[in-house]
Amino acid sequence: MPGENLTRVEADERADLIAVDHYDVALDLTTSDTTFRTITKVTFTATAGSSSFIDAITETVHRIELNGESLDPAQHADGVRIALPNLAERNELLVEADMFYMNTGEGLHRFVDPADGEVYLYSQFEVPDARRMYPNFEQPNLKATFAFTVTAPAAWKVVSNQPIAQRTELGEGVAKWEFETTARISSYITALVAGPYQEWTDELTSSDGRTIPLGVFSRASLGEFMDPEYIFDITKRGFEFYEREFGVPYPFDKYDQLFVPEYNMGAMENAGCVTFTETYVFRSKVADAVRERRVVTILHELGHMWFGDLVTMNWWNDLWLNESFAEFISTLATAEATEWTNNWVTFLASEKTWAYRQDQLPSTHPIVAEIRDLDDVQVNFDGITYAKGGSVLKQLFFWVGREAFFKGVNAYFTKHAFGNTELRDLLVELEAASGRDLKDWSQKWLETAGVNTLRPKIEIDAEGVITKFVIEQTATADYPTLRPHRLGVGLYDLSDSGDLVRREHLELDVDGAETDVTELVGKVRGDLVLVNDEDLAYAKIRFDEQSLATALAHASNISDPMARGLVLASLWDATRDGELPVADFIQHLLTSVEHETESTTRRQQLGQLVVAARRFTPKTQRQATVEGVADRLLELAKGAEPGSDAQFAFVRSFGDFAATGAQLDAVQALLDGDLAFEGLEIDTDLGWELLTALVAGGRAGEAEIVARNEQDKTSGGNKHAAVARAAAPNADAKRAAWELVWVGSEQPNEIVRATIAGFWHADDEQLVAPYIAPYFAELRSIWDARSFHSAEDLIEGFYPTSLPSDEVVTAAEAWLEANADAPAALRRMIVEGLDDTLRCLRVQAAAQ
Repeated sequence: MPGENLTRVEADERADLIAVDHYDVALDLTTSDTTFRTITKVTFTATAGSSSFIDAITETVHRIELNGESLDPAQHADGVRIALPNLAERNELLVEADMFYMNTGEGLHRFVDPADGEVYLYSQFEVPDARRMYPNFEQPNLKATFAFTVTAPAAWKVVSNQPIAQRTELGEGVAKWEFETTARISSYITALVAGPYQEWTDELTSSDGRTIPLGVFSRASLGEFMDPEYIFDITKRGFEFYEREFGVPYPFDKYDQLFVPEYNMGAMENAGCVTFTETYVFRSKVADAVRERRVVTILHELGHMWFGDLVTMNWWNDLWLNESFAEFISTLATAEATEWTNNWVTFLASEKTWAYRQDQLPSTHPIVAEIRDLDDVQVNFDGITYAKGGSVLKQLFFWVGREAFFKGVNAYFTKHAFGNTELRDLLVELEAASGRDLKDWSQKWLETAGVNTLRPKIEIDAEGVITKFVIEQTATADYPTLRPHRLGVGLYDLSDSGDLVRREHLELDVDGAETDVTELVGKVRGDLVLVNDEDLAYAKIRFDEQSLATALAHASNISDPMARGLVLASLWDATRDGELPVADFIQHLLTSVEHETESTTRRQQLGQLVVAARRFTPKTQRQATVEGVADRLLELAKGAEPGSDAQFAFVRSFGDFAATGAQLDAVQALLDGDLAFEGLEIDTDLGWELLTALVAGGRAGEAEIVARNEQDKTSGGNKHAAVARAAAPNADAKRAAWELVWVGSEQPNEIVRATIAGFWHADDEQLVAPYIAPYFAELRSIWDARSFHSAEDLIEGFYPTSLPSDEVVTAAEAWLEANADAPAALRRMIVEGLDDTLRCLRVQAAAQ
């Protein structure tokens, strides 16, 4: 859509001309089921005589008044922007327009609950979608104060950034809510949530003595599954931790947390009005990993109230400052202030694994990325911005020291409260607090891309005593920077009982191509040498030959979960690089996962098992491998502790792999109750997953899906039904799934994602291979016709990742060559998909 993709040049030019004072936004949510009315008044200053524009994605613009003069909407509004000519030094703009409700999780999303027919609304504005709810200058450095007034059904709850100043009954079942004026904030963190939400309340006392009201909200139909007391407890722990460590009181007047349907991400840090995915409302049993992730997410968004909301980046190239800081600080808070004390192990298993993968793609970029326009921002919500940035901040935290780090952060918040900053503003305060010069550190870690590899080179004498120990650091040709690392080296011995026990640990600085570790000379090398012991560094790690053999055979015998996780990460990375045969990795995993104690690490292992068996294994070996994996997972489920997280994980994973007649018989028996594992309940969601396995295996079909959906007439039930329908192993089901969401555009985002997931559930590749050609042929039309998140879901979701083949490589390369003029964000998605396909083929070739 012309003009929708704001460029940084345009934003800089507008910021030079305009400073915004205040918005009065009046919303009428009673006008129709497809649109709502917005009347927005903006006061701002400008360079006299200049011209600019305000962002507004509208259905109809009814009225534009600039400084008392009417402007013709037909001449000044194009559905995306409103032109503002001949500005005065002080200006007042009034715009009355109808805006669209969305079903893509962008702007003001409208959802009808299938359980009771109730309507629920919520806003999601990051990055550029406040303009879908009210006209505004949509860039983070044009901060203003906001006052919202909302007309809506009187039975609803209406929540925004600030407390309600006044609520007025208007009659005929309609009421008006007027909210207090906000502090100066960016448009992307304003918010509105409205509908018959169920509410729970609490309060806390801030470090400055204020009483901060707390709220938790969910749809009424999910209220019975909500656990507000636990969420309040975690929130209070987070408040105490952040206010103590930052030395700055919570900067807003209330703190509401709302769990909303059909959400595109985990959560969003709207000031005082945080929205979360309903995935975090547990209507059925979930893995402990998900419960832990919810805690991290709660603390991540709370951390944003200071870093991102109180102090905001000037432009989106410093998006990492928001997300990396929140990622790091929420992990620290989770580990130190909650019962999830092993959260740094979780960080390794999830965030750092994500970062390493992202950093090895051709689309990798510096943590401080070049952001030319809004499309660049959207695709940079990635493993570099979140996970690599968080990993690097962990290094910086230990390098400058805890006291200096938080002293610098306190100065940063205090100096720039309610303002906008750039990276240098933070580094200046950390330098002042620590006495360290961070320019070189910043250049090497934040302004260059790529991940280094660290490898031990060890010489020993006849008695196994180390005579020389060197840590070799390498980089790729494309990203040749060698970086300084603070890391540990551990020496582990295999005991008589079979345990791997750490005997020596050394912490040191590594820099340059080779670092001599003289402190280890004269030590017995032992059975396993682990570089980056305790996971201080961000780097790929390799083993020497003896350590690799020990790791493959005995890694599960390491009692420390961090060390186990580091070994797994190294083995997985070596497998992805084609250095370790995929069959060896699978065998190691099927042995070691039985002994894993950490839920997120186990979850990561089982996810890697899917990739290794289904995509990295050569075709000639794949069926036997998949069948063998499924058999082993069923054994693990039977032998697991009754009611344990491991038992639950193994049953779910078994369902994903089940393919033979005997395996599908076991799935059916589990679903019917003829096969029962002590402590395992086949609840609503697990029952759906088992049914989907049966549908994919040809043992069930539409009748069974409809019958189960009748028993579960909820949004969750509809989502599961969409997965199951698309998983059916016949051409008609795949065609129907494709046409429903790729050709049709009416389905909400959650059904789109569910349908895509089911579509690729196909043991027979010939069911999905016919869609390779139409996928590439229609990419540009999908990009042009859909909103960003909708297009992203479709383009990334339907990329034929599950079909690593020369056909896909040829098609992707041909598309990239023919579409050199395509938007950079779209090309990036295809470049990443192509790289994934090529990696799969390389790993397969290495295994043959």
